[in-house]
Amino acid sequence: MSASMGGSESSAPAKRLQYMVPERTKLHLAVFFSQFCHAGNQIFLRIALNTGVSKLVFPVYRNTTALLLLAPLAYFLEKKDRPSVTPLFLIQFFLLGLVGITLKEGFYLLGLDNTSPTFASAMQNSVPAATFLMAAILRFEQVHFARKDGIAKVLGTLASVAGASVITLYKGPTIYSSNLALHQMQLVYSLGDATGKNWTLGCIYLIGHCLCWAAWIVSQASVLQKYPAPLSVAAYTCFFGILQFLMIGAYFVRDSQAWQVNSTVELCCILYTGLVASGIASATQTWAIGKGGPVFVSVYQPVQTLLVAIMASIVLGEEFYLGGIIGAVLIIAGLYLVVWGKNEESKFTRENATIPDMSEIQQGESCDRSSLVQPLLTPSPR
Repeated sequence: MSASMGGSESSAPAKRLQYMVPERTKLHLAVFFSQFCHAGNQIFLRIALNTGVSKLVFPVYRNTTALLLLAPLAYFLEKKDRPSVTPLFLIQFFLLGLVGITLKEGFYLLGLDNTSPTFASAMQNSVPAATFLMAAILRFEQVHFARKDGIAKVLGTLASVAGASVITLYKGPTIYSSNLALHQMQLVYSLGDATGKNWTLGCIYLIGHCLCWAAWIVSQASVLQKYPAPLSVAAYTCFFGILQFLMIGAYFVRDSQAWQVNSTVELCCILYTGLVASGIASATQTWAIGKGGPVFVSVYQPVQTLLVAIMASIVLGEEFYLGGIIGAVLIIAGLYLVVWGKNEESKFTRENATIPDMSEIQQGESCDRSSLVQPLLTPSPR
């Protein structure tokens, strides 16, 4: 008796905690945390580029660090739930690494080198729209234009992209000015415009980066349906991305000096971008895609732009402008519309699933009446 009471008392806090934090809330927190980590990655990546690191060597160290974190976690935490690996799965993991790591990261670094950070940040805000379009074409996301939930998802996606674009492209009057010196901010953050570079080629690279990012998100949703182990998917993706970058780097980077870590700042950038951005954040994002779908995760992408603006303002001393306030309002409104649309869609699906077919009801009632009437009409044996 006492043991059962003790067990019920010990399970009570866990039940209360589960009730206090619903699954949907966990999903929102996970996606927001992922975007927060990626926002910090923007700053550390620009610091790394300022140190003169190789654009082919840095991703190798970054993703190797991430794999050292993901592989043990995936092996022990998903040991019972992980399906067996087949040749088809290996091909899918290889393609995820090609699209989500090699091409996505490579295109971004090349595009950033040939344009400016402001333009590169603005281009990334097209990822939700591209993901929404790809998911709708591949039937991962249902869009009902005749219903209010479908219209809300479309308008919310457009509002989020517009808000992030306002933050990056429009300044307006200064709302907040930091006390940090301007040269300190420029030392650690600003890369400046790409003077003398091929701007047209840089734009093409960034378009490829955004398309690869959207395709990677949608592809993960497809793989997770048959291989529901997000940590393992992230680890395999990272592994094949490292192999691909190693082959490319070995061919193009022949100087051994480029493969050396030359400063503590460079080491810190590798650790953050590897452990936090490519490791924890990517695994969290993969889990969220499996739970909430590709569009739900991608619509949070503009939040990263808002977080980068806030971080640069508070930590690095950048001024905060009216455009940031307007963009933040649009982003919040867009997220609300998408979340509301998803909830209305789920509610509509549940209501239709619980309403039985009237023809089946009438057929069942006729069968019941016939079973009751038949014995009364059957002549009794003599």
